[in-house]
Amino acid sequence: MHNSNRHIWLRLVLLSVFTASIGLSASDLFAQVEAPAPREHWTAQWISHPTAPLREPITLHFKKTFEVNQTPQHYIVHVSADNRFVLYLNGQRVGDGPARGDLSHWRYEDFDLAPMLKSGSNTLAAIVWNFGIYAPVAQMTERTGFLVQGDTDAEAAVNTNSSWMVEREPGQTPLSRKQNGLWVYFASGPGEVLRAASYDWDWKNPDVIGSHWVHAISALRENIYQGSGVAASRGVTADVPWQLVPDTLPHMAYVKEDAGHVVRTALPQAQSFPAQAVTIPAKTDVHILLDRSELTTAYPRLTFSGGNGSKITLIYAEALFDAKMHKGNRNEVGDRKAVGITDEIYPDGGDHRVFETLWWRTWRYLDIEVQTTDEPLTLDGLDAYYSAYPFDVKASFASSDPDLEKIWKIGWHTAQLDAHETYMDTPYYEQLQYSGDTRIQEMISYAVTGDDRLARQAIRALNDSRIPAGITASRYPSQLPQYIPPFSLLWIDSLHDYYMNRPDASFVKEILPGTRSVLEWFASYQHPDGLLGKTPWWTFIDWVETKKDFPSYDSKGETCLVTMQYIGALEDAIDLETALGSSAYAGIDKERLASAKRGVLNGCWDAKMGLFADSPAKDTFSQHTNMLAVLHDVAPKKDQQAILHKIIGSEIGDTAPPVPNLITASYYFRYYLARALDHAGMANEYLKTLGDWRGFLKLGFTTWPEQPGETRSDSHAWTAHPTYDLLALVTGIQPSSPGFKTVRIEPHLGDLTHLEATYPHPLGLIHVKYEVDGGQLHADIEIPSGLTGEFVWKGKSTRLAGGKASFNLK
Repeated sequence: MHNSNRHIWLRLVLLSVFTASIGLSASDLFAQVEAPAPREHWTAQWISHPTAPLREPITLHFKKTFEVNQTPQHYIVHVSADNRFVLYLNGQRVGDGPARGDLSHWRYEDFDLAPMLKSGSNTLAAIVWNFGIYAPVAQMTERTGFLVQGDTDAEAAVNTNSSWMVEREPGQTPLSRKQNGLWVYFASGPGEVLRAASYDWDWKNPDVIGSHWVHAISALRENIYQGSGVAASRGVTADVPWQLVPDTLPHMAYVKEDAGHVVRTALPQAQSFPAQAVTIPAKTDVHILLDRSELTTAYPRLTFSGGNGSKITLIYAEALFDAKMHKGNRNEVGDRKAVGITDEIYPDGGDHRVFETLWWRTWRYLDIEVQTTDEPLTLDGLDAYYSAYPFDVKASFASSDPDLEKIWKIGWHTAQLDAHETYMDTPYYEQLQYSGDTRIQEMISYAVTGDDRLARQAIRALNDSRIPAGITASRYPSQLPQYIPPFSLLWIDSLHDYYMNRPDASFVKEILPGTRSVLEWFASYQHPDGLLGKTPWWTFIDWVETKKDFPSYDSKGETCLVTMQYIGALEDAIDLETALGSSAYAGIDKERLASAKRGVLNGCWDAKMGLFADSPAKDTFSQHTNMLAVLHDVAPKKDQQAILHKIIGSEIGDTAPPVPNLITASYYFRYYLARALDHAGMANEYLKTLGDWRGFLKLGFTTWPEQPGETRSDSHAWTAHPTYDLLALVTGIQPSSPGFKTVRIEPHLGDLTHLEATYPHPLGLIHVKYEVDGGQLHADIEIPSGLTGEFVWKGKSTRLAGGKASFNLK
């Protein structure tokens, strides 16, 4: 079947030529083409160094020179490594990988080398590293290894085996994280150390092979059988730990961008750096603080000369800290300092040495500290190469309130930086794909780009994380197991989101059986009265500041709040089973649902408060429980608006006193507040609930923070949901049937007088323009050919069909 991979690739190439001619983008192309089939037969070996440690932190260089008589039209190779690689051909960067997975789903990347080949000798080279105990929590590993497989016999010359040369690179190693005053949870990777005097600066040069270069051998060198370490795809019996699958995602972006401008330094000649080189005199200790003006995720590339015996320290920060370790306004510099992820460079006196990190960094502020000894050091330049998932933005949003467009754009920028080979909760501190965060990120991706490839990866990865007990991991991939049972329920909800937004029933059917084991696990904790009891592991719902347990339980260990989330997952599962699965399972879930709803109504409603309590003890009340009671119709329709007025009345202008001691939702969980407002017919109040986001604008945020107050993370996509809500609720564009087969457009404009927006649909773009004057709405709507639906304004529905339509409505 490996030839079919070539055929699929060639089809991509031909389609790309065609789509370019008619004006389609790369994401249009990928949205229409099937994922590559797994390769059936491998002949290349996983290789490594013959004597270097296999599981300790290490950096290796590999290279192989091969001949090409004439440059071919295509020269396709499949490449993987454990942990990671960066591939070069004739000294030029080809790409990196592999995209993260687990050992049962170890990914390989496809590259076409033809555009970079030359007639005659060519050298393929790679830097491969394993960070060992310092590796990011999201990085799975078995041992250090490298793999290149030519797609056909025509490319077999590059197959990894003993013809490849390898050397150990002692000059670039992981930097064990220093406390540096930042005592918070980190799960991302380490900084790096470059010792220029030890580094092999000629490692990509085919003409330089010193005595430290040796022939590679099988990465499974303890295996006594000939040909050990030959690669194999998932589903094939083989004596290798990595079960290979093709990476179904596009390659991550690698695009040059601004590295920042100087905002503080004691060295006057450094003011123009990095646009102009700067020389730091001997016996000098100086800081050069750069500001990009907004956060990025990028590979920094520092070029330097001279300075033997000096030290360069790079400190990357989302925001600067004052003397009390408070962040404050993100635009303020003053005497604040950068604290966080750090790289160290020790120059050797050579000219135009280049340090580029093996893994990208996250920063708005970059503090460059230079300490010279007897020689001056010149910083020749600093470049940054942006890296993230290559989304193609198709949506737009503009309105009569300029703050809303800023909120929309900053939310999208946050979502972009939190999307790479996986979704990530934060690109700085953790870089982990949590299902609670990911559900929101997927919805933003659908609405802004229409690209569902990263969402499929996430849903499938979390399905693969299920343990024999039945539930999913809270985050995956992750070398450190963690289980948040409510996140397994949100994973079911995310599959239903996909079902509604994407015309891909086959994928939903593939994943659906996994939802059954999750619900079976929860059913084992459902008490006879219908409520859920305490479950093992971490029952995280939301980041809230409260002296009581959250969620709370009564003396029987029962919880109304988690039961509400269980109800939501059961509703979505019933929908999926009825349409695509088993009527028997749908029947079982309906019984569980009816019991859970009875339990909440009987045990959690407090008539005196007019609210649902968090447990039958009725001693704790939260926005969370009540917004979910509204969203899932546990609360009768007649009571839903009254409940929402009680829990958010002060935000929307109610004069009644607030509920005392009510636990309020953080930025993350307010995604569900928006859903509840919409469900209860109160979406016109939504814009009044964005006060916190308007406040962020005044504090200089360029991405949205993790939580209120002294937030750890300045870039958390779970706070970016207004970017979705402004399109789905305010603009009013939502699917009204599975697969977005039909659309419902019901704007909720609040006090806006003008709004114009674009929303990607699987069939094309939906464009709307609204003008409100004297209580009358003028609406111009355009939907793709083949799409039907309805336009709703103040309860009045008008049918929509493909093409343009205009309405004047009171």
